[in-house]
Amino acid sequence: MKDIIEWSTVEQGQWKLVIAKTDRGLCYVGSPGQSFEEVETILKKRYPNTDFKQNEESLQPYVEELKDCLNGSKHTFSLPSDVKGTPFQQEIWEALKQIPYGQTASYSDIAARIQRPTATRAVGAAIGANPLLITVPCHRVIGKNGAITGYRGGLELKRFLLELEKDSHST
Repeated sequence: MKDIIEWSTVEQGQWKLVIAKTDRGLCYVGSPGQSFEEVETILKKRYPNTDFKQNEESLQPYVEELKDCLNGSKHTFSLPSDVKGTPFQQEIWEALKQIPYGQTASYSDIAARIQRPTATRAVGAAIGANPLLITVPCHRVIGKNGAITGYRGGLELKRFLLELEKDSHST
């Protein structure tokens, strides 16, 4: 019997994102403009024995919490997640969750935090593989010189999230 991944979309302001969940929790937050078909292709690699079902009702709590994050009224994501990755990726994604709302860290800061100061490139690769945009706050990672660097969700969304957090944090 195949597992089921349910999916829906989140629309908040200018952003439209496909999201997906397993029976254990949120497993993917898509990039702006990414189609369900693109998300499905990515998820089939991580969850090969899976069928997909659109289910707005089942994903409504996730939609609402993501909307709250995108409008600045919620600073952390609290619903369950189900992310698949290597032990190293999992370690990096957990470290990202420790970056406080409204603050940033560099790739080398994350490498130092996990006590692997020479693993900056590996840290960058793990951050790039983060399946849970926004909810695992990889947007808070910037270049050592303060530059806004690559982001799977696009630099426009990254800048938006950083500004939103800066503005929400200072009020």
